[in-house]
Amino acid sequence: MNRFFIFVRFIAVALLVFSCGSAVFAQGEKRNLSEDIEASRSGLTGAGMGGNSSTAANPGRADGQGNPLLGGECHPLYRLRASDVVELTFTVAPEFNQTLTVQPDGYITLRDAGAVRAQGLTIPAFEEAVRKAYAGYLHDPEAAVALKDFERPYFVVGGQVGKPGKYELRSDTTVAEAVQIAGGLTSQAKHSQVVLFRRVNDDMVETRLLNLKKMLKENSLKEDAHLRPGDLVYVPQNAISKISKFLSRPSMSVYMNSSQF
Repeated sequence: MNRFFIFVRFIAVALLVFSCGSAVFAQGEKRNLSEDIEASRSGLTGAGMGGNSSTAANPGRADGQGNPLLGGECHPLYRLRASDVVELTFTVAPEFNQTLTVQPDGYITLRDAGAVRAQGLTIPAFEEAVRKAYAGYLHDPEAAVALKDFERPYFVVGGQVGKPGKYELRSDTTVAEAVQIAGGLTSQAKHSQVVLFRRVNDDMVETRLLNLKKMLKENSLKEDAHLRPGDLVYVPQNAISKISKFLSRPSMSVYMNSSQF
């Protein structure tokens, strides 16, 4: 009889240990699964729930500096430039509403609040700068900024074309299309050496030679370059013997005749 009670007690203890172990195991599995999901989110978006802000700021930045495959934005936020026109609207103080232009030095002069740096800022960043500027004049200022006018993306075509000049870049445009937009080639065009100048920074440009004559003759535009805002397409009159891949901006004049623009 004693052996029977001992056996029953042993079974009860075993079942209790098994149930506790299963619960602990299930909790561990649930925690690991949550961590795996969290890690997966972090890897895809660059910003896991509860992760630190520095991790989120690198690959998924809204200014487009991050890798789009890692969560970066495909289209970076617009940054204010000189001559842009912005409209400020104050929710509780409409008397401070104003329309302002970004000055050549990059600043905007706010009514009663002085000069504030605007160039290079996104619209949300500039809104925050305006709120800080008016913090001493208004209690908890709420200001909305709207971009009213800005410089449209453009490209320039010069040299031996029918209508040299500056054109708006409204859609995906190639060098061959840009030449046609600018009136086509003249009879003196050396279109086997069309030059694409692309700005790298304020002091340097990258160059690329395109044999537009060959592309048009063979009806193959696979090597036709797609333009970016600010690109300069130049169709020379004479052959260019040699050109460096990178040039300082002033040295561009060596290859171009300003009278042809």
